[in-house]
Amino acid sequence: MLWTADEFTERLKNVGRSYYHDKHPFHVKMHQGELNREQIRGWVANRYYYQKSVPIKDAAILSNLPSLELRRDWIGRIIDHDGTHGEDGGIEAWLRLGEAVGLSREDVLNEKHVVPGVRFAVDAYVNFARTKPWIEAVASSLTELFSPDLISKRIKVLEQQYPWIDSSGLEYFQNRLTQAPRDSDTALRLVLTYCQTPEAQQRAVAALRFKCDVLWVQLDAIEKAFSSNA
Repeated sequence: MLWTADEFTERLKNVGRSYYHDKHPFHVKMHQGELNREQIRGWVANRYYYQKSVPIKDAAILSNLPSLELRRDWIGRIIDHDGTHGEDGGIEAWLRLGEAVGLSREDVLNEKHVVPGVRFAVDAYVNFARTKPWIEAVASSLTELFSPDLISKRIKVLEQQYPWIDSSGLEYFQNRLTQAPRDSDTALRLVLTYCQTPEAQQRAVAALRFKCDVLWVQLDAIEKAFSSNA
């Protein structure tokens, strides 16, 4: 049975309520101020591999979009992360976060701290975006529906629980508070418009669940590699 737009939206949001990585033990510990400096640095260094892959993922989606109108809507995501010749983007902001937590720019860029599980999960996500029907790839990006709440909480947590982090490095998160809602509105509109069969709706939900799994697996790998007991 075809869900109404409201029912479909609720099904998508339920994925986040059940599977989004804000519930991962590593994030719970972060928000309780229980991570040490090595763990924070490990998270930042590994998350960089995801951040640098986001515009590659979005370029893959862009290449499969069937109209210029859709491509015009999507291309801003790449610019948000890569920046332009005159303006820095999210990747540069993440590198500054690395410096703020005590990592050298070189160590982040050369990916010396990136663990295999993170690399495997992120590469799988890029491959998903490259090979799946474009609307499923768009649906997988809908974790942006859930990220503003997590990011808002994360900014406060990092400022209050980890005062050793230079607050100037939090620019990435502050920018995403406006970018993520805009991006999720665009993606949700496309998914609601183009998923017009029960099968298409179910595949969209499955794509979003896959993305949540990608984010969760990354934290599994980071938590294991940077255990406080190691």
